[in-house]
Amino acid sequence: MKYFDKETVVFHKGKFIKAENAVTDLYTQSLHYGNGIFDAMRAYDTPLGAHVFKAREHYTRFLESAKRMHLPVHYTVDELISITYTLLEKNNLSNAYIRPLLYSGANMELTPAGEGNLFIATWEWEKYLGKDLLDIEISTYTRPSPKSGDVEAKISGNYTNGIVAAATAKENGFDDALLLDVEGFLAEGTGANFFFEVDGKLYTPQKGHIFPGITREVVMEICQDHGIEVIEGKFKPADLSNIDGAFFTGTAAQITGIRSIHRRNMNKPWKATLGYLIAEQYGHKVAQNEYDTYSII
Repeated sequence: MKYFDKETVVFHKGKFIKAENAVTDLYTQSLHYGNGIFDAMRAYDTPLGAHVFKAREHYTRFLESAKRMHLPVHYTVDELISITYTLLEKNNLSNAYIRPLLYSGANMELTPAGEGNLFIATWEWEKYLGKDLLDIEISTYTRPSPKSGDVEAKISGNYTNGIVAAATAKENGFDDALLLDVEGFLAEGTGANFFFEVDGKLYTPQKGHIFPGITREVVMEICQDHGIEVIEGKFKPADLSNIDGAFFTGTAAQITGIRSIHRRNMNKPWKATLGYLIAEQYGHKVAQNEYDTYSII
């Protein structure tokens, strides 16, 4: 995928500059040790203009993650939202993926870097993984233990196990993988939360070992609006042996259906599942949501 060209503008270290001119320090702690934080959001073209879905929630989480990793940020949520809409305008984008990143200054020690550098980029990106229905495996890799680090912060280094799990799944002939937690319970995909359907109810792994995504929360709001029961809990791989449907959720994945798990197909076709209904409602929600001061350009 080509993320930028000669005309692409990014926001870097307080300025709007051409992407090809953005440079960084090779001695940053983020590059060597993974001490960086990021977030992900999408802008959608609506009748009232470009709308960044849940921008305030995303940037609030961004600042909270930065605080947990002792990376200073010298912007407020409102300022970050405003910068993002300006960046979309400069790149003439209305349907776009947005990636803010905060990385440390030069520091080769295992101590707080004391400096945070903000980078925000945006580009056109279709649904993550590029498929409407996925064939997945249950990975031999597990999610990091919450006792080893902050798994509920969007830390760059937390995603290394997702990279190797996804790569292994593709080597095995699958599209993606579902990871377990360190206790052997279902956790999440390599970069998305997981739901499955049985007898008209949805089930999803509870918080504790997962990254509780904003899209996950939106799905639960949609379910509440439509009277769909969602059960959060601890589930074993054996609980997936006879299920009606399943799907991943996330900003990049949006709502992506799962066709099979370890070559075992769902009991229902995708269009007959709750996941399909939720995906349709999600599409409407991101395009017709309420607009605040920064939502119209």
